Amino acid sequence: MPHPSRTEQIDKDAVRALADERIDWRFKGLPVSAEGSTVAEVAARRLNVFDDGFVGPLMTIDADALDHNVEVLAKWCTERGVELAPHAKTTMAPQLWERQLDAGSWGLTAANTAQLRVYRHFGVSTVLFANELVDAPSLRWVTEELDRDPSFRFICFADSPAVVDRMHEVLMAQRPAPSRPVEVIVELGRTGGRAGARTVEDALATARAVAASPALRLVGVGGYEGVLVNDPSPYSLCVIDGFLDRLREVTTLLHDESLFETDTIVVTAGGSCFFDQVADALTRPWKPGMNVVPVLRSGCYIAHDDGFYRWMSPFSRDGDTERKLRPALHAWGRVTSMPEPGLALVTAGKRDLSFDAWLPEPQAVRRDDGSSQELRDCVVSAVNDQHAFIRLAPGNDVRIGDWVRLGLAFPCTAFDKWQLIPVTRGETVIDFVRTFF
Repeated sequence: MPHPSRTEQIDKDAVRALADERIDWRFKGLPVSAEGSTVAEVAARRLNVFDDGFVGPLMTIDADALDHNVEVLAKWCTERGVELAPHAKTTMAPQLWERQLDAGSWGLTAANTAQLRVYRHFGVSTVLFANELVDAPSLRWVTEELDRDPSFRFICFADSPAVVDRMHEVLMAQRPAPSRPVEVIVELGRTGGRAGARTVEDALATARAVAASPALRLVGVGGYEGVLVNDPSPYSLCVIDGFLDRLREVTTLLHDESLFETDTIVVTAGGSCFFDQVADALTRPWKPGMNVVPVLRSGCYIAHDDGFYRWMSPFSRDGDTERKLRPALHAWGRVTSMPEPGLALVTAGKRDLSFDAWLPEPQAVRRDDGSSQELRDCVVSAVNDQHAFIRLAPGNDVRIGDWVRLGLAFPCTAFDKWQLIPVTRGETVIDFVRTFF
């Protein structure tokens, strides 16, 4: 099936309509004065985050960092000859998906049906479902979407003959019969890891089962290297390379066995930690006759962070300051208690901040008089539901009522805590991003 043109990848009218939503009590952190106005009307006021009634806790998106990150990875992918299907569950924000697609993304990646339904509401036309899909209601709904919209391309994973048998059983029982087969990628994993065929032989058996089903169509091979290691040590980088070599081996074996039911083989891997190695591996020459489209699925790059990805991203490790990604997310909370020397309690906690990877990073204070200063050698030692415990190093002047800026680690569990996020340039709010979790 021909790939949709870039302009057909998302329903821009549906995205634009988000600006017509009226702000009310559902959206935490926003000024009371904004209630009753549309998102577009409030954005047009160019409010100041600190002087115009915003209340903590609050999360903001830095517009310049966001623009930089989207542009940098899009340009890099073009230069390296790889496609990008961002894992859009990171943000669940159609306005940000539109930016990624407009920058040249091949499609978007999803992980479950709830996410996929949001994607389809906003007209996303190419979805790489990086997971197995075996429940009957979801499979039936997907085939109904495929029948309804000829421009919709959906590709999901399968990692065992049992998964394939389940899909085949559900689809063959469907009435009326689906008009198009569901496209499938064989997922490769490793023993003790997440989903994915454990051995090359398991992957081959899965591919043969897909090729034997009239309800399915084998179009590629994929996996996720990011769950294999948790650091950028030389040993870990070798583990990643070994996994990618197996990905290539499986792809070649399936081609040699004539199991692919497509002229264009999709080979996909790549989170936000090792996409450079993925690009190296998947763009090396393939055997004659193999037309391979390498697809990265990086998602967190769009916001980057002040923790895990700052440490792990290839652009952080290679020393290229111009290409280095920038943290776009900041949380803000007020100092509401200083009950003992060296301790400041900020009203922003687990319900507002990402905390499951690394704890937030205290970065600066901003006072109501407009002055600000950096925080040095301070740490968040713990977070409760609504409070962050900041241990203050000597020499830091922190007072009751100060705003504290917190750098966040791991964007995937930051976006999900906010439905409407101010986008800022400096201290000025220039837009809002709506999320759907």
